[in-house]
Amino acid sequence: MKHKQRTIAMALTSVMLTGVVAGCSSAGNKPEATGDGGTGAIKPATYTWLVGDRIEGPIRQDWEIFKEIEKKTGAKIEFQAVPATSLEEKKKILIATNSVPDIMHITNQEGREQGPEGVFLNLKTYLDKAPNIKKYFDENPEAKALATAADGGIYTVPNLDSYIGGKGFDHAWYLRKDLLDKYGLKVPTNMDEFYQVLKGLKQQNPDSYPLTMFPPATEKKMGLYTVFLRAFTGIQGLINLNPDNDTYTFAGYQKGFKETLQYLNKLYSEKLLDPEYSLLTRAQFDERLISNKSFVTFVWKADIEDIAEKARKASGNAEYNMEGFMQVTAPNVKNYQFARSVVNVNGIALSNKVKDKEAAVKLLDFLVGDEGKKLLSLGIEGKTYQMVDGKPRYLESFGTSPFNGLRKDYGVWFPGIGSDFALARLAWESALNPRTKKVNEAYEPIIVPAPRGYAKTKEEQELEKSKLSNLDKYMDQKMAEFVVGKTPVNDDTIKEFIDQTKKLGLDEILTMYNTAYKRTYGGK
Repeated sequence: MKHKQRTIAMALTSVMLTGVVAGCSSAGNKPEATGDGGTGAIKPATYTWLVGDRIEGPIRQDWEIFKEIEKKTGAKIEFQAVPATSLEEKKKILIATNSVPDIMHITNQEGREQGPEGVFLNLKTYLDKAPNIKKYFDENPEAKALATAADGGIYTVPNLDSYIGGKGFDHAWYLRKDLLDKYGLKVPTNMDEFYQVLKGLKQQNPDSYPLTMFPPATEKKMGLYTVFLRAFTGIQGLINLNPDNDTYTFAGYQKGFKETLQYLNKLYSEKLLDPEYSLLTRAQFDERLISNKSFVTFVWKADIEDIAEKARKASGNAEYNMEGFMQVTAPNVKNYQFARSVVNVNGIALSNKVKDKEAAVKLLDFLVGDEGKKLLSLGIEGKTYQMVDGKPRYLESFGTSPFNGLRKDYGVWFPGIGSDFALARLAWESALNPRTKKVNEAYEPIIVPAPRGYAKTKEEQELEKSKLSNLDKYMDQKMAEFVVGKTPVNDDTIKEFIDQTKKLGLDEILTMYNTAYKRTYGGK
């Protein structure tokens, strides 16, 4: 059966896989460099690398940092670019046909499953020749646990965000402070005051919808349901880890679930919430804030200054001020936000068909080491960053959202290429404006470590695939019906909702998550 599936997938590839010439590299000649900046005669070697094109930074073959990498390692990188929207589909085909490029980012789960099948190289065999990778795993046992397959092999180097040590976070609440001052409104400190602020903004701007949010289905971490369920039930989203007992649970099982639905329905019915909250594109979301249609949101910290600057230019209003404020909760609910994950679900892997395996591992070892990470995360000193008081800082010419220019012109801080953006965040945060630094300082006390990643067995993975998609769709649909009033909020309708989630496998999913989580970390 496995051979038959591979044969079918091979046929599909010839039709679907346009523009991606994967498979073995032309690295027939082994680089003499060891990845530590050694000198000597270096014979060129080319490695193929699959990456998704991004709007803010299309893939280029002439990025200067990769010329530097070639000088130091002898390795020339040939990027195979595919549209970001089709990257996952392409990746799955490449894995199914065992025709992956020399280097690519995959999920650690894919590494654990497909590595033993001969798709990805077992890095464990080469750790004695890869001191940086070995150190990486020694210092990050969680990463090693996620990279290790059932056969004991290690097939990925998981992406890290090691600098911030679990305390960095991505999102915060922002509001139009200039309008609050103008209307005599106060920054909210509890859920009732939050409602009153929205109401006050609506009264002054009848055609507005004061609160706008990212769509719940596409931006889980900062979508409407995630944020307000955390505020009323203490669970960050419909299914997540309860930080109080380190156990996965369902927000619908918690006290405060009904109050969440009632609160959101009130915001919707009084036209305080953007009626298209579940459908907005990113461009539409930005337009709401830029054009004075919405004034309050929960958003990426890294994006807010860019949005504000666009709004000032579009309106000519130099007083436009989106200022951060502390997130609020219902009474007796823990106020917290999960930190950015230290160990990511994705990792970097090498093809098992790469011609010179030892040379490829040495290249990867260089990229994982300090020198490689600086190039991928910071770029080139004097051209992309400078050292200030012993810390890297991106040049002011890259603006308040530096990753756009860095990705476009240098390939720096590029998802799918860099594997540890700790330095990138440090260089960005050291140059933050006072408003964002103030938000960081305010939120710091409530940030708790993110749920650790865990390894699922093949059976657990199949259970998740068979149950979770339908469960998610149903929950998102019913949550929307509660919010817009299509389904009334009462004890009976909530019971019907919970009963149906159980029929769709909710409790099986929760049991599986907790079993896998405890197995990975020994119940600790």
